[in-house]
Amino acid sequence: MQWQWCSFNELTLNQLYEVLRVRQEVFTVEQDCPYQDADGKDQQSWHLICWEGNAQAPQVMAYLRVVFPGLKYREPSIGRVLTAEASRGTGLGKELIRRAIEHTCKEYPSAAIRISAQQHLEKFYGEFGFEQVSAPYQEDGIPHIEMLRPPCK
Repeated sequence: MQWQWCSFNELTLNQLYEVLRVRQEVFTVEQDCPYQDADGKDQQSWHLICWEGNAQAPQVMAYLRVVFPGLKYREPSIGRVLTAEASRGTGLGKELIRRAIEHTCKEYPSAAIRISAQQHLEKFYGEFGFEQVSAPYQEDGIPHIEMLRPPCK
């Protein structure tokens, strides 16, 4: 497995296709939730991807994006967090979040990090210092909460 932290413009066409394919598989097909995944924020985000395979046939094992501050929230925002079905239960999701926080803290050392988390994952994100800061709300038919992690420094 290989990790990549990159901007949108650094993704190859094959990588971008694979990222969008897996996001659609997880968020639309598996969760049976039609929504507009291509929301115009990918171009203003960092992307953290765990790859398996080669450059001609890359496979996403885990993925998330960090939307730049001021675009979705005042703070940088982690979202589109996923692990491919074959990677679930391996600890890869925890490693993904750990790396995301590390990279985000390097890019924005004095900023808090905000997420819109599925409510049932509150304990998971709490392990990384995120605290609930909103009442539950519905997003795409799934209960969510906003969570905030204090600045790294």
